[in-house]
Amino acid sequence: MLSTSYPETEFGDLHRRLFALRVGLLLVVGLLGLRLWHLQILEGPYYRDLSENNRTRQVLLEPARGLIYDRNGLLLANNVSSFSVYVMLEDVKDREVLIQQLSELLGLDPALVRKKMAIKGSKLLPRKIKDRMTLRDATLVESRRLDMPGVMIQVESQRNYPGGLIASHILGYVGEISADQLEKPEFDDLHQGSIVGQYGIEKSYDRHMRGTAGQKNVEVDALGHEKKSSVVDKPQAGNDLYLTIDARLQKLAEDLLGEEQGAIVALDPNNGDILAMASRPAFDPNVLSRELTSKQWVEIVQDEGRPLNNRASQGQYPPGSTFKIPMAVAALETKTMSPSSTVHCTGGYQFGRRLYRDWKAGGHGYVDLHEALVHSCDVYFYSIGQRMGIDVMAEFGKDFGLGRPTGVELPSERSGIMPTPAWKQKVKRESWLPGETISAAIGQGFVTVTPLQMASMMATVANDGVNYRPRLVRAVMDRATGNLQELPAVPRGKVNAKPETFRIIKSALADVVTKGTATRAKSSVVTIGGKTGTAQVAALRTGPEESIPKKFRDHAWFVAFAPVESPKIAVVVLAEHMGHGGAAAAPLAKELIEAYMNLTAPTPVATSGLSGMILDDGRGFKDS
Repeated sequence: MLSTSYPETEFGDLHRRLFALRVGLLLVVGLLGLRLWHLQILEGPYYRDLSENNRTRQVLLEPARGLIYDRNGLLLANNVSSFSVYVMLEDVKDREVLIQQLSELLGLDPALVRKKMAIKGSKLLPRKIKDRMTLRDATLVESRRLDMPGVMIQVESQRNYPGGLIASHILGYVGEISADQLEKPEFDDLHQGSIVGQYGIEKSYDRHMRGTAGQKNVEVDALGHEKKSSVVDKPQAGNDLYLTIDARLQKLAEDLLGEEQGAIVALDPNNGDILAMASRPAFDPNVLSRELTSKQWVEIVQDEGRPLNNRASQGQYPPGSTFKIPMAVAALETKTMSPSSTVHCTGGYQFGRRLYRDWKAGGHGYVDLHEALVHSCDVYFYSIGQRMGIDVMAEFGKDFGLGRPTGVELPSERSGIMPTPAWKQKVKRESWLPGETISAAIGQGFVTVTPLQMASMMATVANDGVNYRPRLVRAVMDRATGNLQELPAVPRGKVNAKPETFRIIKSALADVVTKGTATRAKSSVVTIGGKTGTAQVAALRTGPEESIPKKFRDHAWFVAFAPVESPKIAVVVLAEHMGHGGAAAAPLAKELIEAYMNLTAPTPVATSGLSGMILDDGRGFKDS
C-alpha cells in the first residue's frame, strides 16, 4: 500500500495561508457589520425619517407669455416678475385653518380661497391662491410658511401693458383660467392657475402666446416644507405677435376721442391692415388682468359708459348718410339712375300719406348723383331707394361687407343688420312695409353697421371695389426656432361694379370735402375724399340741439380715404351723441389722416411718443 506524505515546511505554509484567509474574512465581515451598525443603529433614526417622511412633489413652472409689438417694433405687452402663492392640498392638515390663515395674511375673502382649493384637478398639483403679490405679501407668507404646511411661493412672469389704456380693446387682457374653461376641450392641456387670454387679441391668439409649462420636482418633509428641488423640464415661452397697428397713430386716435364715447378706425385699403382702432371709454388691462372681487367686476360691467364694449367691432349704429355711398353705386350699376339723371328736391319726399323730410328744409333743387352726394340730398336717395327696392339695396350693401362680420381677429364681432323682407319675417315675424325701404335708403330704420364695417367699406371704395379682410396680426415669431412667419393679406372679394362707377363716386366724395358737407375735413397736406353722416338716435325732434339731453342727440359719422389720387388710408370716425358728422367727426378724421401722411413721409416731422412705452430692438416691420 502506498502512502503519501508532505514535507513539514509545505504543511506549515498551507496552514499560514488558511489562517490569513480566515483573518481576512473576519475583517471583511467585521467591517460590514460595523457599517450596518452605523447605518441602522447610529444613523438609523435619520434615514428612517428620510424614508418615511421625505416625498417628491411635481410643481408646474408657468411659461412666459409671448410678447406683443406694433408694426414698428414698439412693445405693447410684455411680462414682469411677480410672486404667486400656491397650496399643495396633499400636505394640508387642516384646510379650514389654512384658509383662515391665508385670508388674514393676504386680505382675501375666505370664500374665494375656499373656492380656489375646491377646483377640480389632481391633488398632486398645487392650487394657485393668489398671483401678482407684492414683495411685502410674499415676505409675509414666507415668514409664516413653517406654520402653514403645503404653502409655497413661486416667482412667475405676469402680464404687463406698458401703455395702460392705449389699444386696450385690441390687446385685451389675461386672467386665470376659470372652472368652466377647464371643462372645454381647447384647454385640456391646462390646469388650475394657468393664465389664458380673456379678451381681445390675447384671447384670439391665446394658443400661440400661452407657451408650454415646465416642471420641477420638489422634495418635501412630512410637514410639506420644501427641502430641495430640481428642474426636470424648462418652460417654453409663448410666441410673439407683431400687430398691424401703428402705436403712434393709435394713441392719436384715442386722444382725439378724448372723454367722448365713440370709435375711430383706420385701414390700409391695399391689404386690410388695421392701422388704428380706438374705442372710448377704454379700460386698463393691467387692472383686469388681476383677480377682481365680484363687487369690482359688477362695477365695471354695469358702468354706463360700457368700457368693455369695443365700439369699433361690437357697436352697432345706423349709418345715416354714409350709407348713400353703396346706394349710389347700386343706382349706377342697376341703371336706376344715370350720372346725369336729376331729382327735384323741395325739402321732402311724399310717399303715400307720409312726407319723408330732407335735412335741408328748403330743399336742394334739381340735383344729379354727384350733387346729391356732395350735398347729401336725402330726397334723391329716397327716390332711388323706392325705385330699386330693398332686396337690391341689401345685395349691394352686402357686397360692401355690411350685414356680416368682417372676420377681424377679435372675439364677439357683431355683424350689424342689412335688412330684407325675409330677415324681418324671420326676426320680427312681420311683413316688410314699403315705407321702410325709404328709411333704409338713407341708412336709417333697421340698417345698422359697425365702425369697422364702414372702414372696410371705405377701403373697398378707395381700392376700386377690391375688398380685403381687416386684420390685426401681421406676423408671428416662433420663440423656439426664431422664425418669423408673416401672415398674408386675405382678399374677401370684389364689388360687382365697373371702374367708371368708382371713378364717379370718388370724384363726388372728393368734392364733399372741398365744397360739400365736410369742408372741415379739407386739408392743405393731402387730398381727402369722404362722406358725412348723422345717425338718428331718437324720433324726430324740434328745438335747438343744446336743449336736447346728450343721450338723445344724434351720432356723428365721417368716412374718408386719402390721398384721393392714390389711397393709402381709409378712416372712419363715429362720435356718439355729438350731432352732425361734418362738424364733430370730420375734423378728427382730417387730423388723423394728416398725421399718418406725416408718419409715412420720407422725412417726417418729429411726433409725440407714447408715455411709458419702450422701443424694442428694431425687429418691427418697416413700410417701403
